[in-house]
Amino acid sequence: MSLKSIILFISLTWLFIGCSTPKQVVDKGENNCPSPPTSPPQFRVKNEGDFFEKLKTLNIQVADNTITFRTQDYDFIFCDGNESFIVQKGNYQPEQKPAKNYEEAIKELVDPPYQTIEWQDKTYQYRVILDPNPFPDFQVEPEKVILELIVPEVEKIQKHTLYTLEQVKKQQTGIQLGVPKITASIINNNQFYWSVSSEQGEGNGGIATIINYDPQEDKISLIQPSQIAKQQLNDLKISNKNNEIIFWLATQTSGEGNPYLPGMGLVSYNINNQSLKSYHARNSNLVGIIPHKLSIEKEHLWVATGNGMCRIKWQVIEQENSWECWQFKLQAELTTEGLEIYQSLFNTDSEITIKGDETNNIVEVLWWSPQNYEGEKGRYEIAYNSGFSVTLDDKGVMDWKERYSQEYKVDSWEEIVYWPGKDWLWNGNKFIRPFDGVSLNYFGGGPGGISTWKNPEQQRPEIYTIRGQLDLIKLNNNSTSVNHSSGWVDDSLLNPYLTIVPTNKPKNMQPNPLKELSQ
Repeated sequence: MSLKSIILFISLTWLFIGCSTPKQVVDKGENNCPSPPTSPPQFRVKNEGDFFEKLKTLNIQVADNTITFRTQDYDFIFCDGNESFIVQKGNYQPEQKPAKNYEEAIKELVDPPYQTIEWQDKTYQYRVILDPNPFPDFQVEPEKVILELIVPEVEKIQKHTLYTLEQVKKQQTGIQLGVPKITASIINNNQFYWSVSSEQGEGNGGIATIINYDPQEDKISLIQPSQIAKQQLNDLKISNKNNEIIFWLATQTSGEGNPYLPGMGLVSYNINNQSLKSYHARNSNLVGIIPHKLSIEKEHLWVATGNGMCRIKWQVIEQENSWECWQFKLQAELTTEGLEIYQSLFNTDSEITIKGDETNNIVEVLWWSPQNYEGEKGRYEIAYNSGFSVTLDDKGVMDWKERYSQEYKVDSWEEIVYWPGKDWLWNGNKFIRPFDGVSLNYFGGGPGGISTWKNPEQQRPEIYTIRGQLDLIKLNNNSTSVNHSSGWVDDSLLNPYLTIVPTNKPKNMQPNPLKELSQ
């Protein structure tokens, strides 16, 4: 694949993923919690990307006593009356229709549509674009990202430079400009605010930017905290406290073939004193890795991640008891014939058969993976408490700088050391991995976990677990031994359905055993 083809592929992927900015709707007519469906909605998986696309909140709707988190296929409705969620099939309709095909996607890259914002019965139009625009033939290299703003009753289009290629290279956020997009648009105290994010991967990058526009003064100002320059901004909300303005940002990163990678998580930025704090799954109670949408309702900040939702008392966010979180959970009923459990994705010999009974006939479904990319046959990874032990003789622990380079900076959202379970989180009892902690890795054999390449003819490694809970048995420079509380079953035997449950911290919390190895 040529460099131009790769750049175009990544740009199109960036355009298709979250290409619209859904409008938050306030429904004042809904006063009662809906009745739950007679049966929980089914969760059908055609490819591993479904775990991200189907669980990613695209819009948050607020009513008098309910909050609805809308995803591509589901509605998660939180009822204030009983402090719980209802899950039902959804009918989400984006405000801006995404491109249907390649031709439409290219057209949007060449001439992105304007978005609009209403203020005092007037319509303002805006968009962010590369200048000069390299699409569709890549005959020119873009030198800057600009905001185009059309003010009511003014013919001339305003053009404001947000950042340049030279600035991107200087801040080491990329070596070429990625396609930009506006991910949030809000009005606060008669001021417009837009969050701008850039595609990342194959050298593409940008600078995370918040645009402030004062319509009364017709004045633009840019907010570009250096700490978040390399982040992608999924959403922006603003709170006001004692004359202080706080930006709340949903952040992540991405890379070539990996549209969903960890970032700083939930970020608060105090614009008055320019202080910044990051709340992610390794330093807070945040239930997932990647926050997608935010909502502020009085004293509560809602954070919707790819693994669940959190309700936080934002004014006292540092207090642990100010966090309440719920996580997604897939379940399935056991058949009376039982399920044959395999230790790995490709293992041909089952290890045990489990059956349901009157007291327990439910299993938790952790993941689905194909056994090849030519067909649809695959296996589900399910929670299996007895688990299996596995030793990887070719993979051990090392320092991040040893893995990459002496200049490598370990980010706070990364594990302390580099090891095969680096994408798992220590919860005080075991290592766990949320749904959105699994990178898709489209160009590298698909999502990985505790695995090893046994058969070079296979399209994927021998995967023992992708999301099973881990107990660390032994870890040194040369090998890794773990017990994974999971196994694999043929996918034709299960019909998973979707639920959302409260999170609870384990009792008798223990320190992360990897801390000793990092010293």
